[in-house]
Amino acid sequence: MYARRLKHKFKAWSSLFRHSGSRIGTKCRQDDVRSAHVLASNTSFFDPISPNSGYLARYLGGSSLYHVLVRGQGLSSNCSRKCVLEVARVKLQNLGHPDKGYIFRISTVAESANNDHGKDENGRDGSKVEVGWIDRYLPKSARPYAHLARLDKPIGTWLLAWPCMWSITLAASPGSLPDMKMLMLFGCGALLLRGAGCTVNDLLDRDIDIKVERTKSRPVASGVLTPFQGLSFLGFQLLLGLGILLQLNNYSRILGASSLLLVFTYPLMKRFTFWPQAYLGLTFNWGALLGWAAIKESLEPSVVLPLYLSGVCWTLIYDTIYAHQDKEDDLKVGVKSTALRFGDFTKKWISGFGLACISGLALSGYNADIGLPYYAFLAAASGQLAWQILTVDLSSRGDCNRKFVSNKWFGALIFSGILLGKLVP
Repeated sequence: MYARRLKHKFKAWSSLFRHSGSRIGTKCRQDDVRSAHVLASNTSFFDPISPNSGYLARYLGGSSLYHVLVRGQGLSSNCSRKCVLEVARVKLQNLGHPDKGYIFRISTVAESANNDHGKDENGRDGSKVEVGWIDRYLPKSARPYAHLARLDKPIGTWLLAWPCMWSITLAASPGSLPDMKMLMLFGCGALLLRGAGCTVNDLLDRDIDIKVERTKSRPVASGVLTPFQGLSFLGFQLLLGLGILLQLNNYSRILGASSLLLVFTYPLMKRFTFWPQAYLGLTFNWGALLGWAAIKESLEPSVVLPLYLSGVCWTLIYDTIYAHQDKEDDLKVGVKSTALRFGDFTKKWISGFGLACISGLALSGYNADIGLPYYAFLAAASGQLAWQILTVDLSSRGDCNRKFVSNKWFGALIFSGILLGKLVP
């Protein structure tokens, strides 16, 4: 029954692929030709977010069409291009599947014969498919929401949390540990606010995300979640965030609530200015103000303003590096970024921001009368920042992402310095 149905459906499927511009029948010799069923069961071809991966893996494994797509028989072994077969939002009804939904990514990679041991441009094994903890352990219905909140990419939470931790620790009394309850509350708040910010971003940018290689498989852009589902999830995250905000003093509640204006308007900035990274800095480093206020019930401008502005400069560094991953797509789509604004002078610009960041951190520590260990860690953090700026290959997406992710260690160094500077005057 299934064989007869699929025999007819494959013809319609092939037509659908050709109509959508997919490169069906693209011929590349693969170094490691494995069976189609193994590839499918390892989710090499079906994005693990899709709840229908198992269905397709079972019934497409033995098809002749599938083997043509996978194996690319009879060609020379010197194919140097990455061959991708992709289908965007193909309705499952066209395959005779009773459920509603979409296949939003089907791809195979033919690695270059010149690649050492089958590794890709980022140094990973090109024949292996990485499946994250979300797709291993969470229920299928929860996976799109976890991806929407970027729970599998914790670097955003770290970057949002570190300025909070710095400020809370700076506000501690000399010789005392920071308030552990506040550190935990702000850590949870960073996780929720980062997820809410990503949800807002994906809802407002879904028309742009579908045109950008790195973002077109996001749950809202790909159609896995509807805008209404995304909006409902946003409300749930904000409700939990409100519960955390109510644990703080009144001064902090007002200050924290005011940050929502930045959170909701940031995704629009790339449409109007080449400086959305600066606006992100204002948003992501709000915790430098809020953490101090949560402890002191006031703000000390001589300490928190240099700390806040240092965080903004830090964000300009790491997010400009991050934006270089998408600069070609941004040009085509028509959105703006500091990566496009700075162009070939990016390293000079971010070097200036690095100098301003370290200077502001030193001034904040001096005004807080912090101990000498802080400056030793500040020197180490300066070295880490210099390493990023001097060694990043702005033409390599993989290297830009590695340098971006490494900023969690910059934040950790500053936090360690503040902590030891408070404990050892």
